[in-house]
Amino acid sequence: MTTVKKTSYAGWKNCYQLTNDLVQVIITSEIGPRIINYSFIGKDNHMKIFDDTAGLTGGDEWNIYGGHRLWHSPEAMPRSYAPDNEKVDITVIENGVNISQKTEKSTFIKKDLLVTLDSNSTKVTIKHYLTNKGLWDIKLAAWALTVMAPGGLEVIPQEQKDTNLLPNRMLSLWPYTKLNDHRVTWGDKYIFIKQDPTFEPPFKIGLSNTPGWAAYNNFNQLFIKKFKHIEEALYPDYSGSSYETYTKNDMIELESLSPIILLAPEETIEHIETWELFDNINLTVDEELVDKLVLPLI
Repeated sequence: MTTVKKTSYAGWKNCYQLTNDLVQVIITSEIGPRIINYSFIGKDNHMKIFDDTAGLTGGDEWNIYGGHRLWHSPEAMPRSYAPDNEKVDITVIENGVNISQKTEKSTFIKKDLLVTLDSNSTKVTIKHYLTNKGLWDIKLAAWALTVMAPGGLEVIPQEQKDTNLLPNRMLSLWPYTKLNDHRVTWGDKYIFIKQDPTFEPPFKIGLSNTPGWAAYNNFNQLFIKKFKHIEEALYPDYSGSSYETYTKNDMIELESLSPIILLAPEETIEHIETWELFDNINLTVDEELVDKLVLPLI
């Protein structure tokens, strides 16, 4: 059974906690929309919360805060960095909550999340909505970013389709991305990225993640994020990035994206993720181990 109740967390007094017998999900109401905790009951939070902004509200500057947030891509300054420092409206629904943010004053985009927790498993479903409240079409993609706690190992699947003489993969690289970064291992089936708390320089890639999943192993537990990659659709960042990841010394982000579309006034785009947690899993940079331990869970 999933229960929903009010609680305080990380300095925010008015949060909503979704729980069953296995896991909890905590959502802020004083800022957002933000999910700031996903964890087994009584165990470590898989999401990074930044101590210097924990519990803060208000102000005109964008704060990373941590946790899970919704943006619209392509990334641009100041458009992407519209502050989410104000109160959101939360409505309790069966097994979860609906989170509604006021329309962004600078972009005329309205953000909503619908978050539900399965009654009998660790599965969380997050439905992300962007609505164009302006007077003209806007070209965008929904962009779901989850800021994970440091110290873990990320696994990203690579396309295995045999396309004969044609390429079967694409990779987007940012100006600061170094292909010889020691945190990254380019395997045949998977890309492994170690989050290194001692190494500050940023690293980011985007790719066409057709299998539609990524995993993060931390605290001897496995977090799996799943989403739908739509074949032949146009995605942001050189047309193919349905998944992106970014890391530096204090965190790593697992980011899924919807196709990029021309969103007409009052139209809404939906992007769905599902999350699951599995205990007692310890991965290394070993593709056979991923095949054995992770693939059966996808």
